[in-house]
Amino acid sequence: MANFFPRWTNWLPLKLAICGAVIVCGLTGATWYYVTPKYTRIGYQPIQPVPFPHDIHVAQLGMDCRYCHSFVDTAAHSNLPNTQTCMACHTQVQKDNPKLEPVRASWKTGQPVEWVQIHRTPDYVYYNHAAHVNRGISCASCHGQVNRMPVVHQDKPHSMAWCLECHRHPENFLRPETQITNLDWKPDWEKPADFVAKYGQPKDVTDDWSKKEKLTQVEIGRTLKERWNIQPPLNCQGCHR
Repeated sequence: MANFFPRWTNWLPLKLAICGAVIVCGLTGATWYYVTPKYTRIGYQPIQPVPFPHDIHVAQLGMDCRYCHSFVDTAAHSNLPNTQTCMACHTQVQKDNPKLEPVRASWKTGQPVEWVQIHRTPDYVYYNHAAHVNRGISCASCHGQVNRMPVVHQDKPHSMAWCLECHRHPENFLRPETQITNLDWKPDWEKPADFVAKYGQPKDVTDDWSKKEKLTQVEIGRTLKERWNIQPPLNCQGCHR
């Protein structure tokens, strides 16, 4: 009796298995990239009720981040600026600018300006702003060059993998506490002799770093990490409490 199925069907299970594997790998790869903060959050730039140009206020006028975000170095959560902060200047500066009408209306009615929050940490993640800011992590590390943004957008993914990059190697990001809100700071701005006189250098280093022409980010970071005894948690309980 002749075979009911043709000969080519002998390869059908193998072909189906290969196609299934390709589809699963493709879906996994697509999910790995497209369903992550790196793709979904970076570049997020909502329309705000008032077009606040950070580049003018920070880079041109020299305003410190903490003037508007006044709790960032004292509390676990940062704060959006209230109307009183805005009107401290704008009762005199551009007081008739139509773009500032929502601020003036808030000032008159007592109702807050409905700012759209850009950087939002999920409820299941514990993040303490003050703990980071007071130990050498700059605003620029998490928010990018805000001082160069006409309109603020999310510049970093704020994903778990991204956070762990810093927790595993904080020396790549630490800077002197006086430069936290200086978003243009570069490691080679530090004068080695002054830096070593203030912070010292790692105990296992035999060379005299004060005689160097420049210090690298890692050299500065290693010094501050040891000086401040920085040991970021790497276990789940560090952020998921």
